[in-house]
Parts: sequence; structure tokens; C-alpha cells
Amino acid sequence: MFQTFSANHVFFLGQAALWTLMLSSLAFLGGTVGGLLLTLLRTAPSVPLNLLARGYITAIQGTPLLVQLFLAYFGAAALGLQVPPLMAAAIAFTLYASAFLGEIWRGALQSIAKGQWECAYALGLDWPKTMLLIIVPQAVRSAVPPTVGFLVQLVKNTALASIIGYTELTRAGQIVSNATFQPLPVFMTVAVFYFSLCFPLSLASRALEARLLGRRPVPLID
Repeated sequence: MFQTFSANHVFFLGQAALWTLMLSSLAFLGGTVGGLLLTLLRTAPSVPLNLLARGYITAIQGTPLLVQLFLAYFGAAALGLQVPPLMAAAIAFTLYASAFLGEIWRGALQSIAKGQWECAYALGLDWPKTMLLIIVPQAVRSAVPPTVGFLVQLVKNTALASIIGYTELTRAGQIVSNATFQPLPVFMTVAVFYFSLCFPLSLASRALEARLLGRRPVPLID
């Protein structure tokens, strides 16, 4: 007996949206730490460290996120470890986010003109002070838009976590759709929840970018 799509189902989808948000937050926080480490390794003068970071990034970016999720969940089970789906998904998404954020931030740092580095050294600043006082403040301006853009993609990619049993928004939509046999209104509701999560991020990105550049935000719809 099929159920009628009701407010209770919408409430269930709303809870699943919070689970999506929780997984996205864990992945972004972990990816931020890993991305900063990879950025330092990629810009370090040490060739072995640079190669190590580049190899990691190449491996992660060269394999599908779905495969990484399988490895994090079933790989741990093969080693005799009982890892909850949320933890496995958080680990896989953290590794994934680290590689992409590391490359975004490396590109932002290396986009700074070489003359800025030379001027800093001419003023007698060492590498840490050059980074903190001269390079990073300029690089942040160019790093914000792609970072937030990646975060939006990360939120939507959490839908893949359903494959290892984590009940996020898309998986909750499948459950409700199977129970009501009304996929159209169910997944329209799911789309509204995703939009409600991602659209404020786009607005915040534009506002922050405009503030860093000292100009008015550009409207999303001209």
C-alpha cells in the first residue's frame, strides 16, 4: 500500500538535508586542513615533498569519487574494521576535498606576481612573513570564488554517499519515492532543499569577493 506524499515526508527530507549539511561540513573542514598541508608541500622548495604532494593529488583527482567511497567503506571492512557509513564518507570526502582545495590554493599563491616575492625579500622579510604579510592576503582574493564553487559541488556530490548506506538527502528522496510512488513531487522537494543549501553559498561568495575587491556585489541574475 503506497503512502500519500505528506508534510511528514517533507520533514523527513528536511532532516536528511541536515545530514547532507553535516557531511559537507565535515568534508570541508577536513579538506581545509589537508588542502593547507598540500599547498605548503606543493610550494615548498623541497623536491621530494613536492613530488609526494603531487602524487597524492594526481591519484585522488585521477580516480572517481565513487571508487574512493567504496575503498573507504569496504576497504576498512576488509581489514576487519567496522567503520560507520558517516565516518567512511567523511574520510573519503576529506581526502577528495584536500586534493582539490590544495590545487586551488596553490594556483592562487602562484598567481601572485614574482615581483611581489622579490620586493618582500628586498625588504628583508623571511619566507613566513612574506607569505603572511604579502602573498596570502592577495591570494585570498583570487581563491575565494573557486573555493566556494568547489564547496557547492561538494554539497551536491554528497549524494554519492548513499551508495555505502549513508542516508543523506538524495537517499532520503529515494526512500520517500519508493514509499509514495510519487517521484516527481518528492524529487522536486529534494531539489528545493539542495537549492536552499547551495544558493546562499553562491550569494555569500559574491558578497565576500566584492568586499575583498572593495566593490559592490555583482547580482546573480543580470
